[in-house]
Amino acid sequence: MKRMTTVCCVVLVVGSLLPGCPSSTEEPARGGWVYQLQGYADGRLDAVAASPHDLAVVDLARDSGSGYFTRDEIAAVRESGKRVLAYFEIGAIENYRPEADRVRADGLMLNRWEDWPEEHFVRYWDSRWWDGVVRPRLDQALAAGFDGAYLDSPLAYEEIDLALVPGETRDSLAASMADLIARASQHAKRVRPDFWIVPQNAPELQDQRGYTEAVDGIGMEELFFLATDEPCTADFCAENLAATRRLRDAGKVVLAVDYATSPSHVEGACRRYREERFTGYVTTQPLDRVDPPCS
Repeated sequence: MKRMTTVCCVVLVVGSLLPGCPSSTEEPARGGWVYQLQGYADGRLDAVAASPHDLAVVDLARDSGSGYFTRDEIAAVRESGKRVLAYFEIGAIENYRPEADRVRADGLMLNRWEDWPEEHFVRYWDSRWWDGVVRPRLDQALAAGFDGAYLDSPLAYEEIDLALVPGETRDSLAASMADLIARASQHAKRVRPDFWIVPQNAPELQDQRGYTEAVDGIGMEELFFLATDEPCTADFCAENLAATRRLRDAGKVVLAVDYATSPSHVEGACRRYREERFTGYVTTQPLDRVDPPCS
C-alpha cells in the first residue's frame, strides 16, 4: 500500500490491501486498519497517525460538520505510512451535517433511520443530492489529500419506505445506488486515478451493472460479531460473508470491522480475518477511539 512505488502490494493479515494483487499465505506481524469517526483528542488526528495500522478511515470533518480536516493534517497521517480514507454518507444524512437544512428544504429527506434517530434516508438518485452533497464532499476529500472515500449507507436502497417514493422498487433503488457509486468513482478518478472508492456494507450491490468495476474495496460491519460481543449467526450473516468473499475473489480489498470487547471474541474475529484474507479491525460501535490491530 504505502510502498506501492516499488512493489506490487503490501500484504495485510493473510490477504492483499491492494486491488488485483495476489493473496499470500504469509502473515505479517502488523497491519490492519483503524476506524475512528469521533472523539478525536483536541480535534486532532495524532492518535490515528501514531497507531501501527496501515490504513485509516476518519470523518471528512473533525466535528462531523464543516470543520474539515486540512491538507496538512491528512498529510501528517499519510506520512506515518497510512492510506487515509474520508468517511461520509451517500444514502442518508445526519441532522447535524451542514447540508441537512438544504436537503430538507429541497424535499430530499425521506423516512428516519430507525437504528440512528438523527439520520434520514434521502432521494439519493436526485441530481440535487449529487450536486449539493456527494460531489462537494468528494471534492473536499480530494482537496484535503485523502487517498479515497469510504461511503456509508448504500443499504439505503433496502430501508427507504417505498410508500414515499411511488414508482420505485427495491430493484430500481438498488440500480440507482450502484449508479451513484459508479458516478462518484468516475468523478474522483478523473482527478486522481488512484483514489479509492470503498462503500460500506450492502455487498449484494455487486450484482448491479457497473458496481464492481467502480469500487476498489468494501467495508463490512459485523460479519462475525454483532454489537457488542454477539456472535453473528443469523442467515444474513452467512449471506453477507458469501457476498463479501465474491468481492475478495474479484480482487477487491475487504475492510472488515466487528464490535467486540471480550478477549476471546476479539481473537476469534482476528482469526477469522486471517482465514478469510480480510483486512480486519475489532473495536466498539461508537468508533471514538483507536484500538490495537490484530496480533
